[in-house]
Amino acid sequence: MKPTKTIHIALGSNKGNKLQYLQLAINAVFKCIGVVVKISKVYKTPAFGFEGDDFYNACIAVETDLKPKKVLKELQTIEVALGRKPKMTKGYESREVDLDILFFEDEILEEKMLTIPHLELHKRKFVLEPLLDISKDFVHPVLKKSVELLLSECNDDSEIEPLNFCLENPGKAYTFNNRSYIAIEGNIGAGKTSLANKIAKDFNAKLILERFADNPFLPKFYKEPERYAFTLEMSFLADRYQQISDDLSQLDLFKDFMVSDYDVFKSLIFSKITLQEDEFRLYRKLFYQVYKDIAKPDLYIYLYQNTERLQANIKKRGRNYEKDIKDDYLEKINAGYLEFLKSQQDMNVKIIDISDKDFVKSREDYLWLLNEITI
Repeated sequence: MKPTKTIHIALGSNKGNKLQYLQLAINAVFKCIGVVVKISKVYKTPAFGFEGDDFYNACIAVETDLKPKKVLKELQTIEVALGRKPKMTKGYESREVDLDILFFEDEILEEKMLTIPHLELHKRKFVLEPLLDISKDFVHPVLKKSVELLLSECNDDSEIEPLNFCLENPGKAYTFNNRSYIAIEGNIGAGKTSLANKIAKDFNAKLILERFADNPFLPKFYKEPERYAFTLEMSFLADRYQQISDDLSQLDLFKDFMVSDYDVFKSLIFSKITLQEDEFRLYRKLFYQVYKDIAKPDLYIYLYQNTERLQANIKKRGRNYEKDIKDDYLEKINAGYLEFLKSQQDMNVKIIDISDKDFVKSREDYLWLLNEITI
């Protein structure tokens, strides 16, 4: 996953349905730039630097993996889409919506088209007041003063009036409130871990990741599958039991639910493919003895990708021991999962085909996938 940064954006409107423009702008920021973490109250402020209708102003904090110039480009695109026209005069003028980057975490950038932090923010009460709502302790990386201190020192005497209206966070449309434990499954290279990480980060979930990389038998299995299959599956049986028992029993009061990038029943699916028939019968008996009291997820997501995409993903992540995985092995795994899931009448399962999606690179694809999961 690409690293994210928390940025602050100022929003303003003094034309038409001003509240609607602010809400549409926030919706577009969520869709194109990143997760909206915080939204300030809306403030009515007089036009600054020109004669015009009062502005409605707000600030938002957003987590994004985009670079500053890309964020600027997206904000300008949003402004145009919401009706903002090219400036007809040199000074300030009325506009449907105005979007400005205030802070880009602690980055300092000075270029012709973009300066971060915003050069004028510490002089403008209509920026500092809503910014105080969401980040009063944030320290200006150049001035080395908190937002709270900047507001107290600001010489702007404009009248600022808070409105009795709350803008909505578009992320609330994707709700996991009725879930306590979600398992994300899929073939090798399907994107299980990437999706689990994104959901945990965006929706305040406790993250449970399979510790497969620590298994010393995995590289040996890919080289000599017949020799190491039973040893590998038995080690996974023990490791997964220990890990899932620990993780499910350790409650985190500050998280809303749990999300994992595996389900323990994958042990049965893989072992049926890799083991001889008599070995599998023994393994299955041991499996049900070990896992008889383990809680099942209340939502099981299976990410389906075709073999071509799986191989491309496997190659991209570059694990040496996976480089010789054959197509037929991946196809057997897909078939094994689908056969298993069809038999699980008491499990809430969603099979989602993401063969033509890239939810890691494309936020649009990621939001599409969230919608498929939460509808």
